[in-house]
Amino acid sequence: MINPSELRYFCYHLNRKYGSPYNASEDQKADEFRHYYLRDLPPTVKALRTVAQCCGLKVSKSDEMPENVRGYNHLVNGAENIVVKDGDTVSGTQNTILHELREIMERTFPGVCPGYSPLKTNARHYAANKFAAAVLLPRESFTRRVYETGFDVIEMANIYSKSCSQVLLRIGEVLQGELFFYVGMYEPDPDNNWRVTYWTGSSNHHDPEANVCGLDGFFPRKFRAVAPGSLVEMTIKEGKPHLVEQIALLDDMEDEGLVAIANPLMIQGKSAKVILTVLLSRNMGLLSPQIVKLNPVTVERFHRHL
Repeated sequence: MINPSELRYFCYHLNRKYGSPYNASEDQKADEFRHYYLRDLPPTVKALRTVAQCCGLKVSKSDEMPENVRGYNHLVNGAENIVVKDGDTVSGTQNTILHELREIMERTFPGVCPGYSPLKTNARHYAANKFAAAVLLPRESFTRRVYETGFDVIEMANIYSKSCSQVLLRIGEVLQGELFFYVGMYEPDPDNNWRVTYWTGSSNHHDPEANVCGLDGFFPRKFRAVAPGSLVEMTIKEGKPHLVEQIALLDDMEDEGLVAIANPLMIQGKSAKVILTVLLSRNMGLLSPQIVKLNPVTVERFHRHL
């Protein structure tokens, strides 16, 4: 008997609608998935486990995972299985199920789309991460939240019950090309040395003048240590959010410059993470909801540093 809920029929659906899985973005695949299986209801762990079962997949738990692995998929007696980490967070389990479903979809596509060449390992993992994020954080409503909270990653992580890192990276996806911005997350290592662990950013593709150029190395990338005298260092030391209203990049009075806010995630009275958000000065109004909520310590001006 045909089971239209089986994953291959969903893959057939994508192929019919878009002509090829290549033609559907991960956001489009995620939108179709939510409508096809979830009827646009929230993707709870229970709902996702049910979806996996309807797709013909078994979801099991294991407390024996390789280091830095939260889950995997494999064949058992010819049937696809998803294994999730026992004791993982709700968010982690949701991500794992969706990630592994997307990887299994990739193996299924060649059977429904003649000539389809599956993504290689790294590209497949990247697509699966994007798909999972797009299911859990739908583009349209998530984008509204970004502006409603004034780019407040910590508040959005609480709203969606997701990690700050996932929210931060999703902001980079949904606003890519829309405006110039940078968002970075700093965390301490066991020796309390603070470094960038995640970052994202974008240029404005619609208005070339609404960007800054020639700033190679200015915006901290992954593993960059906290700079002495920086906004982030001030925030870590005082345990309070800090705002710099004007970051001058040139000596010229016509320099528009940047605005930046550093927001600490406080746990037991100590900074556990700091989120640094940077926009053009002209876009300072976009940070207003976050500024009003946090009432940060204000630094009037920096020159050529964050």
